[in-house]
Amino acid sequence: MGIADLRPAPVATIRYGWARIGGNFMDWNLLWLSFVAVFLSELGDKSQLAAIALSGSSRAPWAVFLGTAAALLLATFVGVLLGHGTAQLLPSARLVKSLAALGFALMAVRLLWPSRDLPDA
Repeated sequence: MGIADLRPAPVATIRYGWARIGGNFMDWNLLWLSFVAVFLSELGDKSQLAAIALSGSSRAPWAVFLGTAAALLLATFVGVLLGHGTAQLLPSARLVKSLAALGFALMAVRLLWPSRDLPDA
């Protein structure tokens, strides 16, 4: 047994944008894309405005930070689980994209369609 046998195995090996961590592959490009997409979409969101209001009226901004970070982490975790479960049930990615496009188109038409319930401005 030599010195080389006593060294621990590397925890992560990075190869072509992928890293093998604990038997699972991590797509670093997807990680970065997810971070940027969520970060930009959350700027000025209701949760950020709530965090601003809570931290402005409290003496413990770290408690507000930890509470809002934990809430966002849990909400995102539930979303990822639901998305993964839905992807397992649906037959193809093309169907998922088509349903998402149809849903957004219906929301756009509904937003543009004048409502009879609202008084004229």
